[in-house]
Amino acid sequence: MIRMEWLKKLLEAQGLSEAQIKTITEGVTTNYTGYVPPYRFEIVNTARKTAARTLKARDKQLEELQKALSNEAALKEQIAQLQADNRSASEKFEADLNDLRLSMALKSSLAGKVHDLDIVAGLLDKNKIELDDVGSVKGGLDDQLEALQVSKAFLFVTDSGVKPRFKSASRRKRRKIGRGKRSLF
Repeated sequence: MIRMEWLKKLLEAQGLSEAQIKTITEGVTTNYTGYVPPYRFEIVNTARKTAARTLKARDKQLEELQKALSNEAALKEQIAQLQADNRSASEKFEADLNDLRLSMALKSSLAGKVHDLDIVAGLLDKNKIELDDVGSVKGGLDDQLEALQVSKAFLFVTDSGVKPRFKSASRRKRRKIGRGKRSLF
């Protein structure tokens, strides 16, 4: 089942009744059963591509081992080297995947709150941010965002409903030109 808490909150903020919210969430659940969020797709797709590259590298290593079967000492040395390489590649893959999960979780939680996601994400200490099992930010982000809002408030979208209204120069010129034409006729 698709997690619907965010949708329910959004619909409640728009003033919909509980029955309308229930109808909408049930419709989303039935119509979008195979829906995968873009951040989740990116994580799984990257993991699949990395696994395919790793599989090709391991196949190549096995071919080299078949060639080295004639010399036992060289074979043992090569096996030890390949095991070390595979361990480091596996650790690098896990680190890259965790970094990707963290950056996707940050982008989804900061969307609409900041002007430039990449700049704000670069200013955050990612070691202090914790993720839950689903891939959402569990903790460590709010404190850092509060500190950034104080020191670099220009990076954040303001919630004020008043937007400045500017008149363009071409609009004023049209009025003046329009007045002149009316007086001629």
